Amino acid sequence: MEDKAEPKFAELREDYINPPMRKSDVNPDPFQQFKKWFTEARDSGIREPNAMTLSTLGLDQVPSSRTVLLKDLDQRGFSFFTNYNSRKASEIEAHPVASLLFLWKEQSRQVVVRGRVEKTSRAESQIYFQARPYDSRIGAWASDQSAVIPGRDWLIEKDREYRQQFPDKGTPDCVPVPDFWGGYRLLPASFEFWQGGKGRLHDRLIYKGGAENGWAIERWSP
Repeated sequence: MEDKAEPKFAELREDYINPPMRKSDVNPDPFQQFKKWFTEARDSGIREPNAMTLSTLGLDQVPSSRTVLLKDLDQRGFSFFTNYNSRKASEIEAHPVASLLFLWKEQSRQVVVRGRVEKTSRAESQIYFQARPYDSRIGAWASDQSAVIPGRDWLIEKDREYRQQFPDKGTPDCVPVPDFWGGYRLLPASFEFWQGGKGRLHDRLIYKGGAENGWAIERWSP
C-alpha cells in the first residue's frame, strides 16, 4: 500500500496570479518601496511580517541562517538586536556583511536586502531594550546564546535567579541592559523585490547603488 504520509516534494507547487510588475510601478527609493510592501503585508494579517532570515558567513566559511525580527528601519538601514556573544554576532564581527530575506508567501512576494553591517549605538540599544516586556529583558540575561548548556532545567534556574536579582517593578529600567547585548544595523547595498507571476513569469527588480549616487533599477530574469 502506498504511504500517503510520505511527502512528494516535486508535486508541491502554487500558481501565482499577481499582475505584472514594471519599473514604472515601483518607487525609485527602495526604502519607500519596502515600506509599501511591508505595510500591505501587515495590513493583510500576515503574522510577524517583520520576521526576516538573516544570513551571515560562518567562521568556517560556510553560510549560516536564522530568523530574527526587524525592530527598526530608517534611511540608514535595517536594525535587529541580539546577544553579542552569539554565533551570529561572532560571524558579523569577523565578516561584517549579511543578507536579509523577507518572505510574505501569502502575497507571493519576497525582498532580499544585502549590505554591510555595523553596531547600533549604545543609546539605541538601551532605548529598545527598555521598551521590551519584562520577560524578554530577563531572558536576555538568562540566555548565554549559542553556548552549550546542561539542559532546560539549567536555563529555567538562570531565569529564576535573574528574576530575583532584577524584580519586576513595572519600570523600564528595573532590568539593566547587559553589556553583552545590543543591536546591529544592515546598511543596504542592494535590494531585490520578487513577486510571483502567472506561468512562472516572475518579476525581479533589483535596486543597486545608494542614497549618495542614486539607486539604479535593473530587471533580472526569473
